[in-house]
Amino acid sequence: MSLYLDLSALQSVPAANLNRDDLGSPKQVRYGNAARIRVSSQSWKRAIRLGVEQDLGERAARTRMVPVKVREALRKAGWPDELAAFAGTQVAVSAGKKGIGTEKAGHTSVLLFLPEAAIDELAEVCTEHREALEQAQGKKNPGQVLPPREIEAILKRRTASISLLGRMLAELPNANVDGAAQVAHAFTTHAAEPQRDYFTAVDDWLGEAETGSGHLDTAEFSAGVFYRYATVNVTDLLRNLEGDTKAARTVLTSFAENFLLSLPQAKKNSTAPHTVPDLAYLAVREHRPLSLAAAFETPVTGDRQGGYSQPSRKALDTYAGNINRLTGHRNRRFHGHTTIDPKEKYTGIGDAHDSYDQLIDAAVTATVPLPEGGQ
Repeated sequence: MSLYLDLSALQSVPAANLNRDDLGSPKQVRYGNAARIRVSSQSWKRAIRLGVEQDLGERAARTRMVPVKVREALRKAGWPDELAAFAGTQVAVSAGKKGIGTEKAGHTSVLLFLPEAAIDELAEVCTEHREALEQAQGKKNPGQVLPPREIEAILKRRTASISLLGRMLAELPNANVDGAAQVAHAFTTHAAEPQRDYFTAVDDWLGEAETGSGHLDTAEFSAGVFYRYATVNVTDLLRNLEGDTKAARTVLTSFAENFLLSLPQAKKNSTAPHTVPDLAYLAVREHRPLSLAAAFETPVTGDRQGGYSQPSRKALDTYAGNINRLTGHRNRRFHGHTTIDPKEKYTGIGDAHDSYDQLIDAAVTATVPLPEGGQ
């Protein structure tokens, strides 16, 4: 039996373009025969990941530039340019039995996901085997000069965020990590379409007699109330963390906080859309997770004042109550919510909590109870 922490949020976002398609327009999805604005899971997941890594002090990088970074580290240590470049390439060539391919620019042919501290460790391995690298440099087929097992072990190392979000690396055996977290695409609870913005930029040094602008263009943006959802398979997370319940509590708390407080940073300087959710709902479930996205398959319509936030909160509560009726509240250890207006009373989304912190602490404790002594 698996255990899941489900996280849902409703968030009003003003004029912004959080996530663009290939033409620069806000991404869209059609749901319930209505066009909605969408923010991809990859976009919001990256913002969450960076926040989790900052909280835990465990920086990781998803990159193809490991050989380049090793080369730069060795150059700073005083290595000749050509030898440093050869050593950087050998880091990829010597990974595992078959190695990892590289391209002309020195990048690996696949994305790696590893702790940032691994670059210094790889540079140390190169330093330990500098003499072998010097002897092999210039050979037509030098083969694997660095010890494959050492290189492989470093590239396969994990951080908490890797244990949480997973890693795909087919080139190295047993390097794959099944991610414990799943993040859904966010979408507006109501019908919404991109809007066009015609803008100009003034040239400050134009003469007084000169008129016009230094630059003009059009851009697109959108606004709306988004339903957001993510879930963490706590059973898988504990397995990835080798049963460390204290670490699991820390990771779950950080993930929940960053799920609620993170925001993709696209176009932030020209839109500053820094809002937070006005409703958060957390549930701890056994057997399977449960998204409440279908609450908005019928698009929400505005209230008397034209707003979508409160109607969205009511729609979520009504749908959750109906789901509870269908399931008979089975396989749910906990559920609770917090909302922007404490006067609003909801019956379908569990007990009310005053703050994000209180809600998260209650949910995490229900998911992974404190050990005896409370430490």
